[in-house]
Amino acid sequence: MTVRGQMVRFALVGVVNTGTYYGLYLVLLIWLPYVAAHVVAFLLSMVGSFFLTSYFTYRTRPTWRKFLLFPLTNAANFVVTTAGVYLLVAVLGFGSRYAPLIAAAAAIPITFVVSRTIMLRPERRSEPAPEPERTSAG
Repeated sequence: MTVRGQMVRFALVGVVNTGTYYGLYLVLLIWLPYVAAHVVAFLLSMVGSFFLTSYFTYRTRPTWRKFLLFPLTNAANFVVTTAGVYLLVAVLGFGSRYAPLIAAAAAIPITFVVSRTIMLRPERRSEPAPEPERTSAG
């Protein structure tokens, strides 16, 4: 699969993930303050995003190693979107319902690069330890 194909699939997964995140955010906004609703919705949608990214975007087998590293793909996204949500709502006076959508757009390129690096990185295989050299006596 070409990088271009991966970008298209990444974008589609991003649309689905953003919809999932936003739906969860709106539901959680009923009970939680906007920053808490953002954090919980973000974490829940990240799990679904891992499996879609693995199976659909890169067509690779999900592993525990990739799952544990996958949050790194969202670390920059999380910082950018959280700062963006805060900036848009608290500083610029945007509504808390739409701020996450605007903030999410700024993090897309960073997330793609990190995600591709993690998901396509070759798995480490444990190789047997080399046997000690034997010297011949005599």
